[in-house]
Amino acid sequence: MQYLKTQKSQPLSQLWHIKTQRCGLRHTVYSANGDEYTGEWLDNKKHGKGTQVWKKDGAVYDGDWKLGKRDGYGTYSILLPKTNEYSRLYCGRWKNGMKHGYGTYFYSSSAVYEGEWSEDKRNGWGRMYYDKGDIYEGEWMKDKSHGQGIIRLANENWYEGGWKDGKKHGNGKFYYLDKGQLYEGLWVDGVAKCGTLSDHGRDEAPIPTKYPIPKVHLLDMQAVLKETQSTYQ
Repeated sequence: MQYLKTQKSQPLSQLWHIKTQRCGLRHTVYSANGDEYTGEWLDNKKHGKGTQVWKKDGAVYDGDWKLGKRDGYGTYSILLPKTNEYSRLYCGRWKNGMKHGYGTYFYSSSAVYEGEWSEDKRNGWGRMYYDKGDIYEGEWMKDKSHGQGIIRLANENWYEGGWKDGKKHGNGKFYYLDKGQLYEGLWVDGVAKCGTLSDHGRDEAPIPTKYPIPKVHLLDMQAVLKETQSTYQ
């Protein structure tokens, strides 16, 4: 004789839990603290495309999510209290909730960084526009210029060479275009230690020095420079 096998019904509390699981596209979901999220979900976590609004400071993120964290491409904006308008702060790549990959950060209307990021810090290649008009382009490490880079000052003078922890460090050239001079040598912690200073474009310089730099005659200038540089290395 055959018997029918009856299925045990799930507890009502478990059924309600399954029904309230957030998965797929949902309308706006409000948190207890007033934050709100509109977008896609997966297993009760923000996942896919979505927009998050933080009530405390009025900040808004619009972009990709992965398992509850900003991941992919997205834009982060802040609310300006004086104008009550939104200002874009960062747009670019994210990973695990942090700026990671290529992106642009707006420190102010005139101070902007565009380049690579790693774990919320400028890292890799990037270009930084400063408020005073200076422009740095080159390598970064842990939010500081580090490696090889060029900085063009607002007065058109510029430096190219080594950097370490945000300071000129190593071999480099500084072009004083306003005076028509060129310094080439070694830098340590942002200070020029030893090198050569020569005329460079002096005839075209807007404020050239009164007299040209006199020639210095040494039997072996490179040997002298090399010996001096060795004391700082």
